[in-house]
Amino acid sequence: MMEKLAAIGIVVVLMLFPMAMAIAEGPKEVEEWFHFKFDDTTSVAHQKVTKLHFYFHDLRGVTTAVVAQSNTTAASPTLFGLFYAMDNPLTVGPSQASKVIGRAQGLYGSTSREKFSLTLAMNLVFTDGPFNGSSLTVLGYNPTMQPKREMPVVGGAGVFRMARGVALLKTYFFDVPRGNVTVEYNVIVHHY
Repeated sequence: MMEKLAAIGIVVVLMLFPMAMAIAEGPKEVEEWFHFKFDDTTSVAHQKVTKLHFYFHDLRGVTTAVVAQSNTTAASPTLFGLFYAMDNPLTVGPSQASKVIGRAQGLYGSTSREKFSLTLAMNLVFTDGPFNGSSLTVLGYNPTMQPKREMPVVGGAGVFRMARGVALLKTYFFDVPRGNVTVEYNVIVHHY
């Protein structure tokens, strides 16, 4: 009898381990994860807080590409109507040569006629370290000329499933003639 209970215990642990890591292979597994995490009778829905620190390198023409431009953008002092696609490296240090831990992939564009600011939609895709294979989604207003700014984290995947939080941005380096910028990120998120 004890051997049978031990075998059942091992099976339960093996079945729950992927769900505890928030890794799903299909709709059925995701639904099981939700039931496991949010079942009122077990009260297992415990939020985690994760803090991340890294650097974002936007290299104009290398890791970014113009995807759309208004016919009035050239005459606009704020480059209104100019949109880019990006696949920017995320590194552990401010140097472009430091270890790459992920990519910032998405779109950003100049959406103000009055001051230089961007609307940003990106995924922070982690490719190395403890969050390898997971991502966070950042969406919102980025007043790029301010040295410090805050953007909302609106979701995530993998270990960051159902994430919400803030990304605090600080311009570390800005090469105006080339348009290259390095931004320091401090991210704080709640997730399950």
